Amino acid sequence: MDSIVITGGAELNGSIPIAGAKNACLTLMPATLLSEEPLTLSNAPRLSDIRTMTTLLQSLGAEVSAMQDGKVLALSSHAISNHTADYDIVRKMRASILVLGPLLARDGHAIVSLPGGCAIGARPVDLHLKAFEAMGATLDLRDGYVHASAPGGRLKGAVVAFPSVSVGATENALLAATLAKGTTVLKNAAREPEIVDLAQCLRKMGAQIAGEGTSEITIQGVDRLHGATHPVVTDRIELGTYMLAPAIAGGSVDLIGGRRDLVAAFADKLEEAGVGVTDIPGGLRVARRNGRVGAVNVVTEPFPGFPTDLQAQMMALLCTADGVSVLEERIFENRFMHAPELLRMGARIDVQGGTATVTGVQRLRGAPVMATDLRASVSLILAGLAAEGDTVVSRVYHLDRGYERVEEKLGACGARIERVKTDG
Repeated sequence: MDSIVITGGAELNGSIPIAGAKNACLTLMPATLLSEEPLTLSNAPRLSDIRTMTTLLQSLGAEVSAMQDGKVLALSSHAISNHTADYDIVRKMRASILVLGPLLARDGHAIVSLPGGCAIGARPVDLHLKAFEAMGATLDLRDGYVHASAPGGRLKGAVVAFPSVSVGATENALLAATLAKGTTVLKNAAREPEIVDLAQCLRKMGAQIAGEGTSEITIQGVDRLHGATHPVVTDRIELGTYMLAPAIAGGSVDLIGGRRDLVAAFADKLEEAGVGVTDIPGGLRVARRNGRVGAVNVVTEPFPGFPTDLQAQMMALLCTADGVSVLEERIFENRFMHAPELLRMGARIDVQGGTATVTGVQRLRGAPVMATDLRASVSLILAGLAAEGDTVVSRVYHLDRGYERVEEKLGACGARIERVKTDG
């Protein structure tokens, strides 16, 4: 099992290329199931979650191959040979539920295991299922699987009003509605860039979609979709994570491919804390201003608010801020599991329910720590950049689900970081 070892205290200077978005790519890949013609995705990230989705699609009969060192994915579902998404694959990743909508839309039936993934709260799929029921699907949950069918073999258009904003449910319903008979309106839809990216790809495939990026999306179903080529949007969470690296370690780093509109609320908080964020040709430049960063309060919200997927990383920065910060997590329960590990490094954090109060310290101390989920893992690496001595982060298989070659990207900017093989 691998660990990441960081020796803190090195200032960061240089540039970091930002990969395509994991969450966008995992949503785009199941779109291949909607058409018999090929779908090609460029700017794909090279991550274990992408390999898991590849395995899942191949188990359904899709052909998936990686080209150009994995940055281009060629997908084809000219023949779906299996309509059951098995537990042994689905349990590894929550995004696996996104094959349910396309299978149901194209062939009128599917059996999909209830998904797994990071242990950061229940994150139920009931909103996905309610959307399909509104579109006429018959659902039966038994033995840990969703058995779904569309009477007459085709979903029908419907008004789907989500009681709360759900990115995954919006994506799944959007995928399914492209081939439904009639018009589907998604109300209280999620507005994330990944959903805009999905709609743009589906439109290239012949879908009729309007309103993506707003809280109401309208889809006019068509009889068939065709092939397309589409670049995966920049990963705003990787972008935000690496924006924090020079903020916590000092120095100046250019994020190649970065766009402020993808992380506007986050960038505003960084600037409030005393970190410079500047547009440059082809990206963003981030540099910490003189002295310690200042304390700020953070509330996680659906896009365009502060992303829950950057809360753990922001906490690492605020552990060294001048003053007291309050972070309120409104998206997921159990998403402060990184706090006890940061405490091992000398942080001062008090967690009460969905609120964490962070009192900044002059300096964190290196320590052996354990990653509990994807974003927590990289928050500990960021903390290690600012810590005195060595920090050893174990269980970094979580990290590999969402960040490619993090030690190489940070190391190229002067971080003293390496991946090592450890026992256990």
